[in-house]
Amino acid sequence: MRIITGKARGCRLKTPKGEATRPTADRIKESLFNILGRRVEAAHVLDLFAGTGALGLEALSRGAASALFVDERTAALIEENAVKTRLLGHAEIVRTDVLRVLTQLGKQGRSFDLIFCDPPYRRGLWEKALSSVDREGLLAPDGCMIVEHGAGEETLPALENLRCVREKSYGKTTRLRFFCVAAEERGGES
Repeated sequence: MRIITGKARGCRLKTPKGEATRPTADRIKESLFNILGRRVEAAHVLDLFAGTGALGLEALSRGAASALFVDERTAALIEENAVKTRLLGHAEIVRTDVLRVLTQLGKQGRSFDLIFCDPPYRRGLWEKALSSVDREGLLAPDGCMIVEHGAGEETLPALENLRCVREKSYGKTTRLRFFCVAAEERGGES
């Protein structure tokens, strides 16, 4: 696993031993960032269930302004990778439960241009995180939330403010869904 392009291009990231963390494959990450394009530049990023920190660090390498990494188990590994890539100065790393921090961020009135959500598959975590982001209003009006989940996890939770605008499958195991703030929530823009 490596940083694909930008300031930290080619830097290899440390991954945890065992199967508790499932990092996003480089080919999926490359496709994701090709879809996002220039949207990453100067973005404020939230990386949920961050694991190795690969998605947020890739965004920082490509010019994002800041990244908040949240993972209850791998905060030390994320910090190690942020130091290795020389991107620690733009990173904030929080070791806590993702759902708890989403409520706290909502109370603080924070919002993010890009939100990555890549939890363990088939545990209902992406649905809960997506619902919390929606309820707390954490996605900036022109922002994008990207959820990675298992290909068989089809049911979307009821959402008030966010709408799925794109889906992409990778093989038989992985699906990405892209969410944006609904036009009527942005004041009727189209």
